[in-house]
Amino acid sequence: MVIAIVAIIAVIFLIYYLKANNNLDEETAKCIANSSVLYVSKTCGHCAAQKQILSEYINMFTIIDCQDNIEKCQDDGILYVPTWIISGEKYTGIKTIAELKELTGC
Repeated sequence: MVIAIVAIIAVIFLIYYLKANNNLDEETAKCIANSSVLYVSKTCGHCAAQKQILSEYINMFTIIDCQDNIEKCQDDGILYVPTWIISGEKYTGIKTIAELKELTGC
């Protein structure tokens, strides 16, 4: 139980840290969204943190939930979530806006 509480607190701090260090405007969000696909899972805490980073622009992004689309994720070779596909390359783990800008050239 203590481990679960510590993990939850860590995810909360991670979300606040990443949001504080990521200024995302609409133009940048559109650029990143048009250049990427995000694979997630409903039960993934890191995926929830990644979605929080995208904030109010989340609906611009193509997001595939691997619990709902198992075959699609298997076909695309997704082993871990969150995973970004950008220019045909896979990038696993939470990405900051700065990292996404660099990876997409936005």
